[in-house]
Amino acid sequence: MTLSPNEAKTLLLARKAELTELAEISMGDRATVALDQQSVGRISRMDALQRQAMAQANDRQRARELQRIDGALQRITEDEFGFCLECGQDIPEARLRVDPAALNCISCAKLFG
Repeated sequence: MTLSPNEAKTLLLARKAELTELAEISMGDRATVALDQQSVGRISRMDALQRQAMAQANDRQRARELQRIDGALQRITEDEFGFCLECGQDIPEARLRVDPAALNCISCAKLFG
């Protein structure tokens, strides 16, 4: 059984919704850290800055994944889903089931990272 474009679209939209929800949940952690030394101790402020940096890094990673998802959804619309962007060969179904936003077959992914 092959992964149909409709199945892939369902998986991609579910992952997109999950990423959007995670972004909303972490919004507070990405906010600017107050430098008011009267209300926050030095260690607490350092923890807050570290939490902020980690949340911002996670947000950048989510944004990259959302871009990949949007690209895969576009490829579905253009009837180009499931083909390697480098060599044009079919991307194996097992790879697409794990990552429906995959851009390349395994061989090209190894070569082009």
